[in-house]
Amino acid sequence: MKFYDIKVEAPDGSFVDMKDYEGKVVLVVNTATGCGFTPHYKDLEAIYEKFHDQGFEIVDVPCNQFAGQTPESDEEIHEFCQLKYNTQFPQMKKSDVNGENAIDLFKFLKEEKGFEGFGKGPKALMMSTMLKKIDKDYKNNPEIKWNFTKFIINRQGEVVARFEPTADMKEVAKCVEELM
Repeated sequence: MKFYDIKVEAPDGSFVDMKDYEGKVVLVVNTATGCGFTPHYKDLEAIYEKFHDQGFEIVDVPCNQFAGQTPESDEEIHEFCQLKYNTQFPQMKKSDVNGENAIDLFKFLKEEKGFEGFGKGPKALMMSTMLKKIDKDYKNNPEIKWNFTKFIINRQGEVVARFEPTADMKEVAKCVEELM
């Protein structure tokens, strides 16, 4: 399976074909409305506005698998993001990113780029401490660890980076800029 072979369900039940993004730089992110990382939406929108006209897209997949931080319906999630963060990029249907019901997009992304750590600093320490209680082996599997894990796909459809939610959004923006 390749990135361009995947389709993702939209909130209206239609499917978005990743082939439509061929030749573009794409950021895929699993999101939540009630998470400490939810303000990442502001930075994501800024990156989207800066690079969209140059061939940049965001695939936003809301997910409720992490502490139930996205209990709303797809419509309520969309309204929240537009009202609070003025997001313009499309959102997909709320979906699982881990487990037997994980959507193909995240199965593919995890196979391509496994977990490489949370980095350093207070947020990284907090995430490591929390995850040790949830999954003692979290460091050794590619599963999505929390909301706002980001993957960057280059114009050739290759997964070139994975950023955990603890990553500085300036680093995410820098990665996107380098691919533009």
